[in-house]
Amino acid sequence: MRIIDIHTHGFGQHDTRGGDPDDILGMARLHGASGVEGIIPAVYPSPAGIMRRNMAAIKKAIQIQRKGAASGVGGEVAAILGVHLEGPFLNPDMAGALDKSSFEAPAIDSYMRLVDGFEDMVRVVTLAPELDGSLALIRFLSDRGIIVSMGHSNATYAEAEAGFRAGARGVTHVFNAMRGLHHREPGIAGFSLMEPDIYVEVIADPYHLSDKLIEFIFRTKNPERIVIVSDMVRGSLEETGAPSDETGRLLGGSMTITRAAARLKTLGIDARRIDEAISRNPERYLIGAG
Repeated sequence: MRIIDIHTHGFGQHDTRGGDPDDILGMARLHGASGVEGIIPAVYPSPAGIMRRNMAAIKKAIQIQRKGAASGVGGEVAAILGVHLEGPFLNPDMAGALDKSSFEAPAIDSYMRLVDGFEDMVRVVTLAPELDGSLALIRFLSDRGIIVSMGHSNATYAEAEAGFRAGARGVTHVFNAMRGLHHREPGIAGFSLMEPDIYVEVIADPYHLSDKLIEFIFRTKNPERIVIVSDMVRGSLEETGAPSDETGRLLGGSMTITRAAARLKTLGIDARRIDEAISRNPERYLIGAG
């Protein structure tokens, strides 16, 4: 089983915003050195032209990797497995650290224009299921084998359930940038834990979730549907803590998934479940098995 990070924006001085294939390859080298064998770089919501430029950089990096592999050039480098589009079809009320000025209403035509020429690269799309047009887009993407993950969302339990019934298969960084649990409205976070067949991304560094909440997730959630992600960004060097802005708002994760997994084991969480959350589970998620 490969160790796979399905949601990473960057690492060290590299990320997906610069439109430079060397940045993507740099991310892959750093992740590979940490023991991660596959990554799906996540593209930030931005004006369509910028998102397309950044997808083009990832496409070029994949081509360079494949050429190197064919030539016998390898080493500790994580394979680039495609693209995770985190937006632009997100709820501006739950933007988190993302630029909400570039968010768009969900529409099939908008998506097709955005990914024209990159269709075969897109593995995951994060969107907010409560927005008008989302359910139609979820069905469209799911019918084409693209994973839809619900996130940056203020969805109620019922709205999240409708997204799942339409074909969504995951929830992006559960509890972060979404409606939380409430005793009269469990919301999308509650749905993600109650529905046994939906996958949940978990940022397992010391900053994004309480350790007790992470323990709660591992106690209550179907263990085959937990996927640990790094959500790392440029400036994530592991030794310096979680990147944040001047207000203290978190900008991204602070740990590779291998280091996060080791940290969780020190909390007493079942080691086998943790190992599967960085290997078997993301692989199963990506191939649509079980």
